[in-house]
Amino acid sequence: MAEGEVVEAVSSQISEFETISGLLASSESLQIAFTVLIVGIIGIVTIYRKFSQWTRSQKFHYTRPHIARFVRVAVLPFFAIALVSSTNAYIQTFELFDDSVDIDDDLSASETFAKILNTMNILVIGYAVAHLIPVILKKHEASKLEFEDYENWREKKGFEDDEGDLFHKMFRWIPPKHTPEDLTDEEFQENLKTESGIRYLESFHTGKGASIGSYEQLVKDPFEEWKKSERTKYQKYYQQCVSGDNEAGKKLLPGRKIEEIYQIDIWREEKRVNDYEPIVAGAKPPGYAEQKRKDLPKSVSQILPLGIFAAIVLGVISWWGVDLWVLATATGGFSIGLGLALQETMQNWFAYILIRKDRIVVEGDRVQLESGFGGYIHKITSRVTFVRHALNESIAIIPTRQLVNAQILNYSKDLKMVPAIVNVGVSYLNDPKQVASILVKVGKRTMNETVDEKGKHLVLQKRCPYIDINKSSCGCDKALHVDLNQPIVRFNEFNDSALDFTVWVYVRDYGAQFKTKTTMRMIMYEEFKKYDIRIPWPIRTVYQGDEKREAEEIGRLDSERRKVLDDYGLGDIGKGGSEE
Repeated sequence: MAEGEVVEAVSSQISEFETISGLLASSESLQIAFTVLIVGIIGIVTIYRKFSQWTRSQKFHYTRPHIARFVRVAVLPFFAIALVSSTNAYIQTFELFDDSVDIDDDLSASETFAKILNTMNILVIGYAVAHLIPVILKKHEASKLEFEDYENWREKKGFEDDEGDLFHKMFRWIPPKHTPEDLTDEEFQENLKTESGIRYLESFHTGKGASIGSYEQLVKDPFEEWKKSERTKYQKYYQQCVSGDNEAGKKLLPGRKIEEIYQIDIWREEKRVNDYEPIVAGAKPPGYAEQKRKDLPKSVSQILPLGIFAAIVLGVISWWGVDLWVLATATGGFSIGLGLALQETMQNWFAYILIRKDRIVVEGDRVQLESGFGGYIHKITSRVTFVRHALNESIAIIPTRQLVNAQILNYSKDLKMVPAIVNVGVSYLNDPKQVASILVKVGKRTMNETVDEKGKHLVLQKRCPYIDINKSSCGCDKALHVDLNQPIVRFNEFNDSALDFTVWVYVRDYGAQFKTKTTMRMIMYEEFKKYDIRIPWPIRTVYQGDEKREAEEIGRLDSERRKVLDDYGLGDIGKGGSEE
């Protein structure tokens, strides 16, 4: 299409809208009706803003946030459509048009103005649909997360803040018909005779990590009963907030711009990330939830309204007779120039979409960039990605496309275990077998004693040690799905002045290895001192000592070291099989 033809086609489309002013000038009553329409819409928007502020201060905004959001979005288009439709009916009923005004070859003046009003209705409906769909999607996502919380509740056999023993009011444990593995017949039968013994068997896991027995459902719909219980907890939390009976010692006001009270979905999320610990009302500063989530990337549901509304606008433009191909051709040259200018921006955008779709990296992954900088993915945007230094020293800001185009080491993706490795050298005068056995003891102590601030084990284990003391597993035995015997001890080499050993265990994530290695070294120092396992000084000296006397000193604790060897063995040293 020639340039002159394009300009002529676009001009013909624009001229259609220029005659609208002539349509309004044809009737004074029409001008008044149109003015009333515009003033009415402005009034509706003003009232809607007040209504939105009011709903945010009401209890149902916190207890039923999705319904509250749905109502806020639906109210505006409802009244706007009612106003536009009533105005259209009034104008058409009283025939306020002068149909002699030339508007269009196919449409009369009244039909053209009706089309304008219908366009307004379509845009209003499009706005409502564009914003209601994300509300529905968010509600669906919240329901899925709620069911996951229920599954975790079942796995934990109740939460700490349950009223009474809620779990056992809904489920009854049925013991296995036969004696489980790792228990004798006598132990099994004795435990079945007492309530505490039954609770022990209920929490028991075999050496392979499997639980025993099954559960009988005591209520018709446990999930619904659990949801009622959680909502009751939230009602109690909300009441404590607004009554002043809370940690802050004052009445927390709903509807504040800086939120002082969690909505129920945020309340659930806070419990979820804190391993379902009870939420203390007023324990966090105002705006804590918003500040915590301010850097999170926008989800698809947040971007969706813009895309839906843009598609509706294009449809309306096409309905008015504007040739979209002509419009695209007219703006083609500008688009090409803009595309070249924004080439890198578009590369970042498509890289962002690819990363989100394939989950190449996600927020929280521990990565190392090609430059050598290492840290955690803090935030991924459609333009840049923020990588936070592991020790919070700095933040690297890189183009998002580098996560796809450059070589990135990801220490977190699909890895459910990371080795925590400690190397140590001991004296040639110590027996290597005794040293290996003591290192096995060090590893086993490390597995049991290394916990986070919530008391959860950092080291992955086949069987959580808490079960042996009639407590439920902390989850350290849930992510280990390979046949792995820990700890692992290796005698590496004969060094210049020491026998070099390595001991390692597998921890739950990349960051857990550092505390685990520190704990392991502390325990190692304690055990080496206890059994007189000597670590040579890392210096060259002219040896003038009495080797016989030193051997006698070491030999004094030989019986204790032999006992460790008998108790702990050598791990997998000396056993057949391929090397790791």
